[in-house]
Amino acid sequence: MGEPQLFYLPPGVDFASQLVLGLRERLAGQPPEAMARVALYVNSQRMRRRVTQVMVAEGAGFLPRILVVSELGADPVLAGFAPQVSDLRRRLELAKLIKGLLRAQPELAPMVARFDLADSLADLFAELQDEAVSPDALAALDVSGHSAHWARTQAFLQIVTPFSLEQGDPQSRQREAVRRLAALWQAVPPSDPVVIAGSTGSRGTTALLMQAIAGLATGAVVVPGFDPWLPGPVWRGMNEALTDEDHPQYRFRRLMDALDVPPTAFRPWRAAEVADAARNQVVSLALRPAPVTDQWLVEGQSLPDLGPATAGLTLVEASHPRQEAVTVALILRDAVVRGQRAALITSDRGLTRRVAAALARWGIAADDSAGSPLALSAPGRLLRHVAVAFCGPLTGDHLLTLLKHPLAATGGDRPQHLLFTRRLEMELRRNGPAFPAGQDILNWAGKPGREDSLPWAEALAQVMALLGPSGEVSLSAHVARHVAATEALAGNPGALWLAEAGFAAAAVMDQIRLEAPFGDEMSAQDYRVFFDSLIARGEVRGLGGAHPLVAFYGHREAREMHADIVVLGGLTDGVWPAAADPDPWLNRKMRKEAGLLLPERQIGLAAHDFQQAIAARSVVLTRAVRNAEAETVPSRWLNRLCNLLAGLPDKGGPEALAAMRQRGRVWLKMADRLDLPSVAQRNDPRLAPAVRPRPRPPVGLRPHKLSLTRISTLIRDPYAIYARYILNLKPLDPLRQQPNDRDRGTVVHKILERFVKERPEVEPAEAAHDRLMRTAAEALAEGTPFPSARVLWLARLQRAAGHLLRQDGKYGGVPVLVEQVGSIGVSGTGFTLFGTPDRIDRLPDGRLQMIDYKTGSPPTKAQQEAFDKQLLLAAAMAERGGFAELGPSKVARISYVGLGSGDKAVEDEVTSEQLNEQWARFCLLISAYQTLETGYTARRAVFEARYPLDYDHLSRFGEWQMSDRAVGIWVGGDDD
Repeated sequence: MGEPQLFYLPPGVDFASQLVLGLRERLAGQPPEAMARVALYVNSQRMRRRVTQVMVAEGAGFLPRILVVSELGADPVLAGFAPQVSDLRRRLELAKLIKGLLRAQPELAPMVARFDLADSLADLFAELQDEAVSPDALAALDVSGHSAHWARTQAFLQIVTPFSLEQGDPQSRQREAVRRLAALWQAVPPSDPVVIAGSTGSRGTTALLMQAIAGLATGAVVVPGFDPWLPGPVWRGMNEALTDEDHPQYRFRRLMDALDVPPTAFRPWRAAEVADAARNQVVSLALRPAPVTDQWLVEGQSLPDLGPATAGLTLVEASHPRQEAVTVALILRDAVVRGQRAALITSDRGLTRRVAAALARWGIAADDSAGSPLALSAPGRLLRHVAVAFCGPLTGDHLLTLLKHPLAATGGDRPQHLLFTRRLEMELRRNGPAFPAGQDILNWAGKPGREDSLPWAEALAQVMALLGPSGEVSLSAHVARHVAATEALAGNPGALWLAEAGFAAAAVMDQIRLEAPFGDEMSAQDYRVFFDSLIARGEVRGLGGAHPLVAFYGHREAREMHADIVVLGGLTDGVWPAAADPDPWLNRKMRKEAGLLLPERQIGLAAHDFQQAIAARSVVLTRAVRNAEAETVPSRWLNRLCNLLAGLPDKGGPEALAAMRQRGRVWLKMADRLDLPSVAQRNDPRLAPAVRPRPRPPVGLRPHKLSLTRISTLIRDPYAIYARYILNLKPLDPLRQQPNDRDRGTVVHKILERFVKERPEVEPAEAAHDRLMRTAAEALAEGTPFPSARVLWLARLQRAAGHLLRQDGKYGGVPVLVEQVGSIGVSGTGFTLFGTPDRIDRLPDGRLQMIDYKTGSPPTKAQQEAFDKQLLLAAAMAERGGFAELGPSKVARISYVGLGSGDKAVEDEVTSEQLNEQWARFCLLISAYQTLETGYTARRAVFEARYPLDYDHLSRFGEWQMSDRAVGIWVGGDDD
């Protein structure tokens, strides 16, 4: 056997074009049909399309037989005729086995995690096949020095591994196909050329095929991104996976070891000119294995001048992800304007979505190699929403999420459906219930005046009958209910499965339905987790409409693309390279001892892709210095490159790095200017920042009555009174009804009202405590639909019960009014003050005590003096006969009883003189607002400026500051 036929193409060349040129050079002088006899094995479908595209562009001619390496296992002749088991079926079967493990050892993981564990276990078995590691290697691992967890997993693996390693497994079929093909070539060597191109040999089965082809007399192996600038000592020293696995060239070192050849055995496929040889040398040195980075000091001195070497590099360090995305979009648009091909290479799918949105403003749609996530498509979202609706009682907000989905009722009268949905939303916001059922919808539609919505409500009730939780049932039952409910919500089965996204979603559901008999019984929550994990892998690819000059690629596709301008985006650690996924079955040391790949393999592959991508002619490196949570860490390769440049002042490194950053700042400034208003916009008074408003409506439109609790609002935020009572704008209740402080206050007041009204004439303290808690439990059961809130609030009241009962009989008063409305007019203004004190007691001396219960903190005396005048004004009303059942009565005391944390109570003795003064000040306030000059100032004297208020958006708070002077605004026309 002769020397292995090993060739390479360096970083910085168009791999597909140079591959085709090399083939043509080797077939020069032969008849045209010689190309058709070439067997060309490539690493991916995209590489096959790219090679075909290059050859077709050169004119009519024969194509080689182009085969994708990963498709060999599908050939029944090569892989054997055993039935091929689908990936989903294997994962379902593994999930059943893991379910038994978790039942026996529940401390390992929650039961819902079994699908993720099945995925990782299936990946482990695939790797065993790919790397030709025997199950005995796992059984022979010495776990005595490890924790008990690894001993348990080893025992489990010994049980399930034989089950997995059967014919039909995709990886076993693939390896069997390669073995048979190699044996066939050994027995009958091919007379026609056999070439494998584009693979690095990172996976064992692919490396085996490369070895077989390299040994053929007519064979050739063409690897991408081989580093010819890497010195021999570095190649020889790259022999320890634990330290060298993350180097971009380590895969080639493994291939050399397998073939027993030196680095010099790799020869250039052809004399291809790289984009920038000097830059490639710099990057090669920057990416040296960690143990030998001291070579920077020596070899750095032999580098060419770093200014010209980095002239084609631009470094963009954006302050936040949005700025990065807009900057990338600007760079891509600039390339389109110049007629250049541009590509964004990144692992960050969030970045690609933001860039796509930014490009949309110019009508540019990029060709995204990864497509769009099926889970985020319209059918995918609807299917996920329905799956969530199976997991518990249907809340009002989730029901509206389903009804407002763009695919809901698309098979019927969509406009009518949206009209009824909006009406139902207002009902659910205002009146609930928190967990609507079909009968609640029917009751709402059956009220007078809503007869037109009754057929719609009946159809909706039928859909809701399919939702809600269920016990553990078979996977087949789950998927049948899932499809039925989703199609019923769409109103027509055909409306859900249309277009590319619908076809992809239907394929996922068909796949689940087909393999469902191999799954086990599961709860609705288990099914939701399983379905989410499955649909998250799906992609939707459009049929066209992308701009021919702009493309998005994942970093794995760097070797297959060719562009004039390349943007390497998302260069932060944890994104590129991505953080290694933890292996729940084998730790790092166990994997090495078993002969499996280390987690650093993925980092090494990403490094190889980075080394190829950065070798393009014009490259922009981008990262966001900060994300939504914290500052980010630069990608290790970007960090190495910057450190190398900064450490070579004799070669102009610091100046070169500064120039790279300066070129990036130019783009950042352009991106920032995109959001600045134009000259016309700056001169448009409609777009000028708002002033702090003080609207002054006609006196006749101003409110003629307010409750006691609204007086503090009138003092602190008059604008809220203007918006609520003059504009008649009511804040919407939240879409999702949740227990809040207002609900707690309402139910506590009901408890105390019933407790006081049902009090017997004689009641011991212990009996009073028991009756209070019994009353509380009954009231909470009636008025609070949230079980957790009932338990929490009852526990809080239990803690406050002693304090409440002590305050209840502290002064010997007898309740005379409980939750009774009183009112009184303000003379000369036509204004009425009304209110409902929680409780009014008659003290032994005949005077009154005004009591208010606070579930939060009671107001201090200073707060009562400044703005919280609820009980002071109630007392003034009582002395003026505002409570008809009591007549004019003297008030001796006001008491705020706190029911929150701690035994808090704020009590004050009051006199008629004090109450007269408070009443006079109140009358003066009301009189002021009865004049046209007094306006309703926004946020006049709020307690905390940082707290949001209901009408801040209406007053455009944020465009003005609290220190701004309020500007009077005449509104509502003339005041007659």
